[in-house]
Amino acid sequence: MRLSACLVALSLLPVPVLANDTTAQLEAGGLVFVNNQTIEMASEHLFVSPSQIKVVYEFNNTSGQDQHLLVAFPMPDVEGGPDMMTDVPSSREEGPDPSNLFGFETTFAGEPVDAELHQYAFRNNVDYSAELQALGIPLAPFGEQTQDALNALPEEDLAQLAHLGLVDRMEYDAGDGPQVDHTPAWTLRSTYTWEATFPPGMSEVVHTYTPSVGGTVGTTFMPEDANPDSEQRFAEYQKRYCVDDDLVATLEKVAIPSDGWTNYPYVENWISYIWSTGNNWAGPIGKFTLTVDKEDPKALVSFCGENVKKIGPTTFEMTATDWYPPYDQELEILLLRPVDWYDQ
Repeated sequence: MRLSACLVALSLLPVPVLANDTTAQLEAGGLVFVNNQTIEMASEHLFVSPSQIKVVYEFNNTSGQDQHLLVAFPMPDVEGGPDMMTDVPSSREEGPDPSNLFGFETTFAGEPVDAELHQYAFRNNVDYSAELQALGIPLAPFGEQTQDALNALPEEDLAQLAHLGLVDRMEYDAGDGPQVDHTPAWTLRSTYTWEATFPPGMSEVVHTYTPSVGGTVGTTFMPEDANPDSEQRFAEYQKRYCVDDDLVATLEKVAIPSDGWTNYPYVENWISYIWSTGNNWAGPIGKFTLTVDKEDPKALVSFCGENVKKIGPTTFEMTATDWYPPYDQELEILLLRPVDWYDQ
């Protein structure tokens, strides 16, 4: 049975103001083993908020011998292009390591892990990392550093990058005469890896990172007579976020009619967590706990889960035993942040 946790809220990170007022979220997940049949996941506590994702694992090595494993943490792809409107946490503020897009940190048995970052730039499934690095171009397909490096290249090099589909030429006039930008059009693929020796018995692994929070200005999923496509969008939200009657009733109470349309004093935000890739240890998760913290009791939240309970003013919890992450339903969280744009 699925329950929708709603009528609570979180203090969301500001949504960047973009051309179409919509920012996509990147879907990150958890640790991945090369398939191993001797290590069980005794427990997992997944904590999700707009400002942090934290996962605490307890692994049980049942073999009676040390198990030396390569552990990976795959990051979501980051796509470039003129329409790239994706929330990248590291672009919100300058951090100590611009290559660590999500502020990723891991500890093993209480000690920090020195994970190795592997990054590649792809276009049309071809790896062009070496070509970009030879020209001094950062592999991140966004940011001033990458843009400035591209614009400083000779025309011959830019023409070659355009031939490979790695840049889009953008011509415009901002009031100072014709200008040209060459926008990155490749996709960044990143993975952290580290070697770990799991002794017989229990070992704790903790990793944290900053989530990518997508969003759009307004509430876009409520059925609207003036919009024939709204029923389909509402059905998609019901499936993805388990939007239920309670949430709909709450929004209807604060509906603001305007010229044949209906507005709601909330903006949407979205957080995604990929948990299906975690099915690579022996057996199910012995004890699984999901905590969603909305950080501000004035907003609303909805997500799919079983036996979801409110445990605090801003927190919901789901617990399960002998649990397998579902392949057909990743963790998708809908956050509605109140705004006062419609105040009279």
